[in-house]
Amino acid sequence: MKKKIFFAALALFLVFLNSMILIVSIVILEDKLSAVREKCLAEHYVVASSLLGDMQALELRGENAKENIDNLMRLYSRYLQGRGNGLAVSFSGEWIYTSPAFSMEENRMFPADTEYYQERLVYMKNGKHPVLCVYGSFPAPWQDYGLMYVGNLSDVIQSWRHTKNRLFLTGAAVILIMSFFLFQFLNIIFRPLRQISSTSAKIANGNYGSRIIVCGKDEISSVARNFNLMAEQIEHQIQQLEDATEQKQQFIDNFSHELRIPLTAIYGYAEYIQKALVCEEERYECTQFIMSECSRLQNMAYQLLDMALLGRDERKDSDCSVKELFAESEKAMHVRAAKKHIRLIYVLPQNYIVKGNMEQLLILINNLVDNAIKASRQEEEIRICAYAEESKIVVVVEDHGIGMDKEHIAHIREAFYRIDKARSRAAGGAGIGLAICERIIQLHHADMSFISESGAGTVVKLSFPV
Repeated sequence: MKKKIFFAALALFLVFLNSMILIVSIVILEDKLSAVREKCLAEHYVVASSLLGDMQALELRGENAKENIDNLMRLYSRYLQGRGNGLAVSFSGEWIYTSPAFSMEENRMFPADTEYYQERLVYMKNGKHPVLCVYGSFPAPWQDYGLMYVGNLSDVIQSWRHTKNRLFLTGAAVILIMSFFLFQFLNIIFRPLRQISSTSAKIANGNYGSRIIVCGKDEISSVARNFNLMAEQIEHQIQQLEDATEQKQQFIDNFSHELRIPLTAIYGYAEYIQKALVCEEERYECTQFIMSECSRLQNMAYQLLDMALLGRDERKDSDCSVKELFAESEKAMHVRAAKKHIRLIYVLPQNYIVKGNMEQLLILINNLVDNAIKASRQEEEIRICAYAEESKIVVVVEDHGIGMDKEHIAHIREAFYRIDKARSRAAGGAGIGLAICERIIQLHHADMSFISESGAGTVVKLSFPV
C-alpha cells in the first residue's frame, strides 16, 4: 500500500510540475518572440523610411531608383549582416535585391496567395533556421516597391531551449528531493501500520503480550491504540480460557481421584465378602463400610447436581430475612455440631433483609458452618453473626479450629481442592462445598473473603449489597 501511495503521489507531482514548467516555458518563449517582433518592426520601419528617402533623393537627381537599389541597400545589409538578419526589396512582386543573409530558402518565404501590396505583414517561418519576417509596401507613388526584413530567431530559440532545459533539470532535482522526503514521510506515517502487522504476526504465533508503541494523535495512531485495546482483550480472553481449561482439567483429575478411592474400597470389600469365609460380624462391618462410601458418593452426586443447577442461573430473587435464615441453619446444623460437642452461636442484633434466593443462601451458610465444624476441635464454639456495614449486609462465620496457610486460601474455592485430603475424607468431605458457595456468591453479586492462620482458626466474611 505504501508503494502504491508513493508512486501515485509521485506521478501526480510529476504531471503537475512538468505542466507548470511547460506553461512557464511557453510564457517565456512568447515574451521573447514578442520582444523580437517589436524590435524587427522597429528596424523595418527605420530601414523602410531611410530607403524611401534615398529613393526620392535619387529620383530628384534624375536617377533610376530601381537600377541603383543595390548601392542603396549595401549599407543597410552590412549593418544587419553581423547579427544574422537579412533584407530584400521587391518590385511588382519580384525580388530585385536580396542581402547575403537572405538565402534561397528565404526567397521562397513570401506567403502564397498574398498580394505584395501590404501595408505591414508579419509572419514566422520555423524551418531549419527559424526566422521572423516583416514585409511592407511603400506608400504611393512607390507602392510597387516593398521591403522584407528577416530577423534571425536562432539565438532566441537557442536561449529559450537553454532556459527550458535548465527548468526541466531543476524540476528533476526537485522531484528527486521530493521523492526522498515523500518516502521518509510515508515511512513515518506507515510505521504504526508496520508495527501493527509485526505485532499481529507475533500475536498469531502465541505472543499475546506484544503491544504497539503509540505516538501522535492522528487516525493511524488511533488505529494503533484500538489495536492495543483489542490485543489486551484477546490476551485477557485467552488467559481466561487457559485458566478455565486448567480448572476443568484439574476438576476432572480431582473428580476421577475422588471416585477412584471409594469405588476401589467398595469393590475390594464386596470381593472380600464374596470370596472369603467371613463371620456375620465381619460381614456387617464390610457392608457398613460399603454403605458409608456409597453415602459419600451420593453426597458428592448431590453436590455436583447443585453445582449444575446453579450454573443455569434460573433462581427467583425475593426478600430473604437473615433472622429466618439463621433459624433454619441452626435447625439443620445443630445435630451435626452436637456430635462433636461444638456450640453454635448465632448473633443477630436486628433483623436484616437480603435480596436473593432463600434455598441457595441456606446452602451457602450451611456449607460454611459445616466446614467450620469439620475444622474445629471438640468443646469449641462457632460464631455466626450479621451486621450492617455502609451499604452492605455482612454475615460472618468464625471458628477457632485448625485454620490454614495463606497459600491454600487462593485455591480453596476450586472444586475438589482439599488442604488435608486424609482428614477431609475421614470427615466425609469431597471438596465441592466452597465451589458451590463461590457460585452462589457470584449469583447474588456478593463478596466472600477468608482470614485464616494455621492453628488460629478461620473467619469467613460474606458481604451482600442492600
